[in-house]
This record gives sequence, structure tokens and C-alpha cells, in this order.
Amino acid sequence: VCIHRVRSCSSIRFIKSKYVCVFDKSALKFSHQQRLFRTSAVSCGQIVQFKLSDIGEGITEVTVKEWYVKEGDSVSQFDSICEVQSDKASVTITSRYDGIIRKLHYSIDDIAFVGKPLVDIEIDASKGVASEEDVVETPPMSHEEHTHQEIKGHKTLATPAVRRLAMENNIKLSEIVGTGKDNRILKEDILNYLAKQTGAILPPSPKAEIVPPLRKPEAVPAAPKDKARKIPVPVSRPIAFSGKDRTEPVTGFQKAMVKTMSAALKIPHFGYSDEVDLTQLVQLREELKPVAEMRGVKLSFMPFFIKAASLGLLQYPILNASLDENCQNVTYKASHNIGVAMDTEQGLIVPNVKNVQVCSVFDIAVELNRLQSLGSAGQLGTSDLTGGTFTLSNIGTIGGTYAKPVILPPEVAIGALGKIQVLPRFNGKGEVFKAQIMNVSWSADHRIIDGATMARFSNLWKSYLENPASMLLDLK
Repeated sequence: VCIHRVRSCSSIRFIKSKYVCVFDKSALKFSHQQRLFRTSAVSCGQIVQFKLSDIGEGITEVTVKEWYVKEGDSVSQFDSICEVQSDKASVTITSRYDGIIRKLHYSIDDIAFVGKPLVDIEIDASKGVASEEDVVETPPMSHEEHTHQEIKGHKTLATPAVRRLAMENNIKLSEIVGTGKDNRILKEDILNYLAKQTGAILPPSPKAEIVPPLRKPEAVPAAPKDKARKIPVPVSRPIAFSGKDRTEPVTGFQKAMVKTMSAALKIPHFGYSDEVDLTQLVQLREELKPVAEMRGVKLSFMPFFIKAASLGLLQYPILNASLDENCQNVTYKASHNIGVAMDTEQGLIVPNVKNVQVCSVFDIAVELNRLQSLGSAGQLGTSDLTGGTFTLSNIGTIGGTYAKPVILPPEVAIGALGKIQVLPRFNGKGEVFKAQIMNVSWSADHRIIDGATMARFSNLWKSYLENPASMLLDLK
């Protein structure tokens, strides 16, 4: 009040000098303190600890595989901070804040724990920050939008409206293939994904057929009529004999295999084997390969095997089920999420093709191409590696004929496919002909699946492959 009164009444001349001096001194002191406070607020930001959020599936620790930032770098929201690898998948962690990286809490190959600080970020205090709990803990919604699992180098782009639509339908954006510019996810992509889950029939999208998954452009040479016999290629790198024992920790996918296979061996396995004549299927694939290549997709035998298995599971749903730990309840799965075992440099991984029951053979081939590309690069996400209901393992790509596959809990059945061999067989007239023979080995959970059920399923699956045209009657 005094400041305002003195400034407004500058014409008054009867104020004593001592009061003026005292007033001027206090006013200058107050102004100086206020100015210093403001300068401090602008020059010094607030340090927040960005903690590693829960990435689901009961994962409590991960290995830091690569840092995309270093101390002193500026980051914005959604910028990639680092890549971590759990015992199930590789995950790219993205920033929640705009700011400057002040500290990295881990080095490469260190074990990071969920809920512990990952990096320290200095943010502008003038913009304001939520409470300490909001800074430290990442709520589920923020986890999906800001630190979601995304494929390395494949950032999820979507508008807030599309993200809200995905959230309302409990859909992970990392599972959607965007058809917009720069792979942006559009509203139509969400609706098409929902239609596939519910089994609704939508008109085919021209973009979906014209825009194939990324693959290396390479000329397709003409296949020779007589394929040369494959000779195993020895390891090219020199082998060094150190003469000393070496001990390494079990990490990554090996750690997952230890846990999964330990649980699997508690299941009483029932084995069943048979051979399949793929002569007609081999001819059909040769006719369809050029068509698929024109669309940018490599067509192998696996999409036919997967689709035939799905048609068989419709008749025998007990093979697409799961049994609880107490063996009291059986859950019949509505979706046919068929896993495909892959041999990679990181170890054995089993990504799965989702909702095969509503996919065409070409749709399955497109998805397999995507999974194989990401698997070879070690960039598969958690959504690709979880949720499987039935598994096929193609050991024939390496050269095996028979196998004894081990069930992946909580699934109840698995099949191992051998290599395709040209062998002599007899036709109905007793004449010898050249046949394309493949052996299959099944394993089933004998607690809920009997041998007759497994044999009938195998016979149905076999009939679809030996007479591919018969699949047209049951395709949806």
C-alpha cells in the first residue's frame, strides 16, 4: 500500500527524508530478492527420475541392450530412449517428457529392474510437473501411450482420436499395421482389426493387398527343374580353442526356455506320428508363388499348414484349449493364435499368427513374412510372442524327419513337421509313382486329450493338405 501511495502521490513534498530512505532501501531489497528468485527458476530445471514401467507378463527385470541417448542429449515425448530385452521379447522404451538427459542409471548388458530409475531427465520447471508419484510411477494409460512396446525403428503414429478408439476397445497399437502416411494408424485400421477379431466380413481393402510388408528387394531367379542336393555349410568363422572353461549366465530367451520347458515336462505327453502326401500341394504352391511375389510376399508351405490346422481345430476345439494349474477347468480358446517355432541367433522363439480362423492363406503368408523379418533381427514385440493357443514347429527347414515336440504351457498340443522328401509310393492301381512325402509328429496333453482325438485331428489336417481343393469348402 505504501509503495502504491508514494508512487501515485509523487507531488507530495512533506514526507520526512528518513522515511523515504527507509522505504527506498526496503523497496530495493524486495525488488532485488524477487529478481534473483525469478532468475533461479529459469536457469535451473527440475530433475525427474524416469522409472522402468511394468511391461506386462509378470516381467520384473530386463537387460539393457542399447542406448539411443547419452547424458546431455535433448529428448522429446515419444523419443526412443533405450532398447531392453526380457526373457520374452525386445522392447523399446520411449520418453514421457521433453527435457535433457542428465544421468543413465545402467550400462549396456546391465540388468534393469521394473520400478527402478532408468534415466534422470531435467525438465523445464516453468512448465510444471505433476506430483512426485506421477513423475515416478507410470500409470497403465501412460504406459500404453508413452512407454508402450514398439518394434525398434517402427514408432507407432496415431492421432489422439485413434488412440482413444484403441483404448476403448482394449487394443494395443503395436499390434496394428498402419496404412496411412509413414505407417500412421488410421481409424479404418482399428475397425478392420476389430472386424477380424469378431469375424465380421468387410470388403477387401486395395491398400492391404498393394502395400505388402517390407522385404529386401531382390531378383527371384528361375528355379531349376532338378534341385541340387543341399550340403551343410560349415561355420565360416575360425574356432578358437582357449583351453579354459567358460561360465556364462543364462539370460534372454534361454532363461525363458528354462522356465517354460521345466513347466512343460510336468505334462504327460502323448505322441502320434504320420506321413502326408503333399504332391498336389507342391504343385499348387508352384502355381501361386508368382502371384504372391507380385504382391511382394514370399509364399511358403507354412501358411497352408497353419490354415489346415485352424480348420481342424474348428472340429476338435479341445486341442485349442488350456488347462488350469489345478487341473479343474478347461478353457476353450475362441481365437486360433497358432505359433510358429523359429530358430534365431537369440535362440528358439515362438511368435504366433493371431486369429487364423478368420485369415486367408495369403493373410497368413503376409503375417509370417513380418514375423520372420522381425525374428531374424531380434525385434519381435511381446504381443507377437504371447497369447499362443496351438503350435507348429517346422524342423524340416533344417533337415529333420521325425521329432518329439514338447508342449508349450498353457497349450495342450503341438506338431513338428519334417522335411519334404521325394519317395516312391503306390497308387490305387498298384503302380509306383514319385510322391512328395512329409512326416508329422504330434504331442498332446494326455490328461485331457486321448489318442483317438489326436489321430482324428491329424487325419483331418492330412486330408486338407493332400487335397488342397477340399479346403475351399470350409474356408471363411
